Amino acid sequence: MTAELVRGQNHPLSQSRLEIRISAGTPVVATAALGDENGRIHGVEWVAHPGAPTQPGLEVPRQAAADHRLAVDLDAMTDAVHRVSVLLALPAQGGSPGPTRFGAVAAPFVAVTGLDGGEVASYTITGLEAESAVVALELYRRQGAWKVRAVGQGYAGGLAELLTDQGLPEAVQLAGSINEAVARGLARSVQAPPARTSDGDRSRQAAAPAVGPDQGGTAPQGTPGPVPPSYGGQPQARPGQPAQPVAGDATGWSMEERLYNQVWGMFEDLARTTAAYRSAVDFAESRMDKELEQALSDPRSRIGGQGDAARETARSRHAQLVGQARESLDRDLAQLAAEAEVVEPALPPAFARWDNPAWHAYRVPMEIPMAVRLGDLRLPEADPIRIPMLLRLPLERGMWIDSGRADSLDGSFTDSHEARRLAVETAVAHAARLLAVYPAGEFTVHVIDPAGSGAQALAPLTRTGVLAGPPAQGAAGVTEVLGRLTQRVDLVQMALRGGAPDALPPGFDASQQLLIVNDFPHGFDDRAVNQLRYLADEGPSVGVHLMMVADREESSAYGPLLDPLWRSLLRLTPVPDDHLADPWVGHAWTYEPPLVPPGSQVLEQVLTQVAAARRAGNR
Repeated sequence: MTAELVRGQNHPLSQSRLEIRISAGTPVVATAALGDENGRIHGVEWVAHPGAPTQPGLEVPRQAAADHRLAVDLDAMTDAVHRVSVLLALPAQGGSPGPTRFGAVAAPFVAVTGLDGGEVASYTITGLEAESAVVALELYRRQGAWKVRAVGQGYAGGLAELLTDQGLPEAVQLAGSINEAVARGLARSVQAPPARTSDGDRSRQAAAPAVGPDQGGTAPQGTPGPVPPSYGGQPQARPGQPAQPVAGDATGWSMEERLYNQVWGMFEDLARTTAAYRSAVDFAESRMDKELEQALSDPRSRIGGQGDAARETARSRHAQLVGQARESLDRDLAQLAAEAEVVEPALPPAFARWDNPAWHAYRVPMEIPMAVRLGDLRLPEADPIRIPMLLRLPLERGMWIDSGRADSLDGSFTDSHEARRLAVETAVAHAARLLAVYPAGEFTVHVIDPAGSGAQALAPLTRTGVLAGPPAQGAAGVTEVLGRLTQRVDLVQMALRGGAPDALPPGFDASQQLLIVNDFPHGFDDRAVNQLRYLADEGPSVGVHLMMVADREESSAYGPLLDPLWRSLLRLTPVPDDHLADPWVGHAWTYEPPLVPPGSQVLEQVLTQVAAARRAGNR
């Protein structure tokens, strides 16, 4: 039975191998600090955090996420360790949107579980207001036995104040290192959509960790086992059979919004069911290791057939548990695959792949869509299932198309020349899609191509006449375009700060602006680099966005000066690459760029319509 703790209450721990599960509803940073008998942290090496996630007997997640699992092995702790404090903090935002105090988000929930998922104790951290960091709970050793205590002590000064209060001399420096590591992780995370209301939750549940019948355990509390989906508004299935999926089966005021919510629901479902599967496999492997260790520690089992039988039993039980977990995962994946089959053909052009028939009936829209598709996402456990990567419009951050050399996931190698060509083609595909989903004249694209190296790949944009002007070349071209867009940002910001957004000059182009920068940093002096950083930081809030086509290594001469620039941009690749993370559990997802089918003319046909609509609007 789970002990539901209140602040200050403790509970004995009978198991040494534990998981600490955290659910916060918004991305949080989870760290853990080791303390001596007085609770003192002896140094930075006594803290497990995203930049240094493992310590003896302890492992924490490598990035901020809404849900976390921390692995704890109390038997592996050194004799000097008497306390393990679990710390939560809101990510330092650095000017980007996101909560800055726990009082603005749902109360975090923390549970201590066995490796089978069964809850030992739980604690809902209530009463937080201005605090941005909190000691959630602590595991502590008293007279040779371990206990858990609910703490809930918050700090308005964030991690630095919390670690200082824990007695760490290097608290400020460590907090900075943690924030830096988290910023790198958040830079690769797909931004979650606005939270769904309670009546908009999807009913499919992720598979629970498999629990063998010999364990005497049950599924974790609050983590239902695999059940058939029950979709409101869908045809009812026969008993024992899952309901047939329907496109648009989610909440929303329009079909577009329902499809958008459905796609994000599929994304979350796949993330969570895969997390449950991986947790179950980890448990099975940990249990087998422990049983093999016990068998080998008994001298009587080292001779004769007794030891062989014990090892065979352990391996057989491991295979059984993994098989049960895979069966649950496959059941969930079959439901998701069936849903994807009906959702994909129903998507509007903004959400659809380039090979979707929706593009053959394309017309320039009259309204801005909710989101745009920037590619597909997949996980290795569910390779056939592709989740559309939908980003809300208007864009909240720029993009970086990585043109660096890369080894593709299929084992092929892309040389530098080919990588740059593919990167520019990918940028063109993204820009074309953005132009296509906005009403005529409401999205403007500029291009900087200092040496003209991207001329061939940029041809669809230049040939159809959708650009604001010819691609800027040479140092003078770079200076002119950056100066014009920087001035635009300054002008709009002054109007907004003055409370007179309508006081912009007559004829001011109020459309969203996208600047494609190819072959950076060639042709850029220090002033131009600072202008790029300014546009990346300040531009999105006033409708000016960057799309960098660049190899980060080629700009290494600038050192850490450009680190904030790269972190502010969403990194995308011209070849499949597993560099993006989901906002719930932090899986590494393989991103696949939105390629136009070979030989297809759909992109130029769409751009031709966009250009014609723009000319008609200017008459």
